[in-house]
Amino acid sequence: MEWFSDPGSWLGRLVFQRMLAVLYLLAFVAAARQFRALLGARGMLPIPAFTARVPFRLSPSVFQLHYSDRFFAGWAWGGAAVAAAVAAGAADAVPLGVAMLLWAVLWAMYLSIVNVGQTWYGFGWETLLLEAGALAVFLGNADTAPPVLIMWLLRWLLFRVEFGAGLIKMRGDPCWRELTCLYYHHETQPMPGPLSWFFHHLPKPLHRVETAANHAAQLALPVLLFTPQPVAGWAALGMAATQLWLVLSGNFAWLNWITIALALSAAAPLWAAPPAAPGAPPVWFEVLVSAAAAGVVALSYRPARNLVSRGQLMNTSYEPLHLVNSYGAFGSITRVRREIVVEGTADAVSGPGTTWQAYEFHGKPGETARLPRQFAPYHLRLDWLMWFAALSPGYARSWFLPLVARLLENDRDTLRLLRRNPFPDLPPARVRARVFRYRFTTWRELRETGEWWQRTAEREFLPPVSRSALHGRR
Repeated sequence: MEWFSDPGSWLGRLVFQRMLAVLYLLAFVAAARQFRALLGARGMLPIPAFTARVPFRLSPSVFQLHYSDRFFAGWAWGGAAVAAAVAAGAADAVPLGVAMLLWAVLWAMYLSIVNVGQTWYGFGWETLLLEAGALAVFLGNADTAPPVLIMWLLRWLLFRVEFGAGLIKMRGDPCWRELTCLYYHHETQPMPGPLSWFFHHLPKPLHRVETAANHAAQLALPVLLFTPQPVAGWAALGMAATQLWLVLSGNFAWLNWITIALALSAAAPLWAAPPAAPGAPPVWFEVLVSAAAAGVVALSYRPARNLVSRGQLMNTSYEPLHLVNSYGAFGSITRVRREIVVEGTADAVSGPGTTWQAYEFHGKPGETARLPRQFAPYHLRLDWLMWFAALSPGYARSWFLPLVARLLENDRDTLRLLRRNPFPDLPPARVRARVFRYRFTTWRELRETGEWWQRTAEREFLPPVSRSALHGRR
């Protein structure tokens, strides 16, 4: 089948696969480093308790068959090792069938983690990594030219990511239509980065330009992906440039980087001449790719219908393998930033002299004089969920009290998720949580105080509790 292969897309495939492998590596490392406190046998949302109530057919995972913290750690670090090998080029140094197996192993190993990850893994970029990873299985390697069908399905995935995000904005918060959402977003986004303060203080007319450019990148350019080159390639580069702007302005885990990888898979033919054409792909590969493409087309019905639905859903999976999903982000924008500050005290009884000391997180705002740091594409799961908890206590109902219980015990694994533990020797007698309103300081306030944030206490989130009282409450 002469139409089956596209030698001109060889560089697009190469860049996409190597970037994807690096993102797999980061995802597995993040899982290995954070799981004990979040999902471990003594974690806030233990995997054994989840698998006891959710059957395998609804959440297929190796951990449905066996779980121990040691097994999970080995699984995650093993996935990181495979991803590192693929990122270094291992899949291009082995026969085609073995290369496909390597990509399938990465997908299956990460699927096993996501499907028991519960709230901690309820982000759109988890399913995006899995969907892109499933397509990577059928992209072939250096022994074959990239399959046309899969390269087009990568464009279809990029289209759904960008167009879905654009539609959810236009259907959601009116500030997107009024071009005013970025008056607030850089300040109120889940995890600001080191440049977010400066982005927030750009002139308002420039914020309107930012918003209009975002609409163009998410609503106009994706349509051009389905036109011939070079138009499709230039459209993809425009989307990649917009994603780089987002990389500079905030921390969104690997969402921006995987979108850039998808865009570069479509843009690479602009500057890469096809090499000497490899031999014809084996018939079995053509059959597998054609069957996989047909399956993706069939599974695309519900995501496509979701795009045109007035009740459009964001970040939704339609089957437990997460093969074809719906995406979207920031359908509504928070105007005011609120943060939960968790504090402990060594005093068993409150009084005028009670000293409360704050636990500090790596990524979420805390100390007002601390400039936000850059962590993306690494994902700080607890920090992200703390942002959601400040929006509504309902987001934290399942895990916040377990978090506090572990702080009252000075649980080593939980404290590793934090930047500062104010009680390194003995656990606190009591812990409380308060909600503060945060805002970026002005240029003048920054010069006078050296502080990036100004905050005001608003309300109590959790009254002071001791270990014994908390056990009785639970």
